[in-house]
Amino acid sequence: MIFIDSNIPMYLIGADHPNKERTISVLQRLVRDETRLVTDAEILQEILHRYTAIKRIEAIGPAYDAILGIVDEVFPVGSDDLILAKDILPAFSGVSARDAVHAAVMKNNDIETIFSFDTDFDAFSFITRIF
Repeated sequence: MIFIDSNIPMYLIGADHPNKERTISVLQRLVRDETRLVTDAEILQEILHRYTAIKRIEAIGPAYDAILGIVDEVFPVGSDDLILAKDILPAFSGVSARDAVHAAVMKNNDIETIFSFDTDFDAFSFITRIF
């Protein structure tokens, strides 16, 4: 099972970028191998936030279509995840609150791998990042 980060659908629908081809290639392999792909509700919120902040509201629909078209499940973010994120933050210095929430969702759902170009996930000893 592999967790899909918010930057993946953004590269898929975005302009040409060195990470776009890599994103397509990795996703094609994961789908071909029938790997279970998941994300969490906070990823959807990040897409809303990012495209609203840069005034590209029209990109929200395509980004949602991209991620919801590839994941098998969107995990909710519950109080157990937020309590664990609270404990993760001081244990992994320098990580963002959002990344701590994703890490907590991953830990609580026994997900050890994330597909992300965000190197901050490398700080978590219990997560392997593919990119």
